[in-house]
Amino acid sequence: MPSPVPQPVVASLTRASVFLVVAVNAGPECNAAVRALCNDLAALLRAVSFRDLDGRLSCVMGFGSDAWDRLFGAPRPKELHPFREIRGRHHAVATPGDILFHIRATRMDLCFELAAQIMSRLGNAVSALDEVHGFKFFDDRDLLGFVDGTENPVDQAALDATIIGEEDAAFAGGSYVIVQKYLHDLKAWNGLPVEQQERIVGRTKLSDIELDDTVKASFAHNVLTSVVEDGKQLEIVRDNMPFGEVGKGEFGTYFIGYARSPRRIERMLENMFVGQPPGNYDRLLDFSRAVTGTLFFVPSATFLDDVSTQASPPSGAAPNADPREPRDPSRPRGSSPDGSLGIGSLKRETGHE
Repeated sequence: MPSPVPQPVVASLTRASVFLVVAVNAGPECNAAVRALCNDLAALLRAVSFRDLDGRLSCVMGFGSDAWDRLFGAPRPKELHPFREIRGRHHAVATPGDILFHIRATRMDLCFELAAQIMSRLGNAVSALDEVHGFKFFDDRDLLGFVDGTENPVDQAALDATIIGEEDAAFAGGSYVIVQKYLHDLKAWNGLPVEQQERIVGRTKLSDIELDDTVKASFAHNVLTSVVEDGKQLEIVRDNMPFGEVGKGEFGTYFIGYARSPRRIERMLENMFVGQPPGNYDRLLDFSRAVTGTLFFVPSATFLDDVSTQASPPSGAAPNADPREPRDPSRPRGSSPDGSLGIGSLKRETGHE
């Protein structure tokens, strides 16, 4: 049996993105519309991306814990649960969200068009909860002035960090993603001397070189977000983006992290908000406030392709019920019913190798 094909969670970083979080409205017709989009997403992506084959357009579709039960029933991904708020020196809030669309491209118009087509297809079946248009700032820096994403794993290491394997065989090829929208107090941040900013981040601002361990503060951002288990760093893939509205004076970073287990990212956030040890929290949070927080499961592209367009399973679905129907072998994988082709830093955790 062929291995499931993952969604493009480790797609190359791009200069534009749309982060769209929606709620699925009540009613079986709303559930059916979402399930139909699961089948059609690859074809929509292909149609829009054909306008610029060099635009590297991609889309990842993830589902929240409650939405999974409504749309697919059992079985459930082993580690899918609502985002768990964290209260420490600062507060990591938990906010609602049934579906995440993470759209990336080299051009914002491609992202915008795909988002518009998705929402047109869903119609009244969903309500938008949050929409952020992200952009790459000068020299791939965030609005705080530091390069973001330097320590991302690449190639096979990125796949190993993000894609579920035999630890949850029924959902192999899937991934987990946590998103948070952070708002920055840029006036206060820019009032700090550069040397103090560098101590908080743990890297030099101009050259993006990591500070030597002998001078790095224990509360530095890159210290607290590095999690080691059994002597191995547990990695995640981030694709954070700056965003802002000048007229509102609102500026921030949209954090998005993919991992094969949400526990990896949760441990990182606990270190940041509570501290390691408790009280030794991430001083970056004195200038950056989390205003959203949601956890989603990202099923494989194969799963989406095979979702039944029929009515969603009842809430009392049998534990062994499979939300997917066998695909018509006469129809190419990733195609729509009309025949058009579709396209479809933390250390080792037990059983993830």
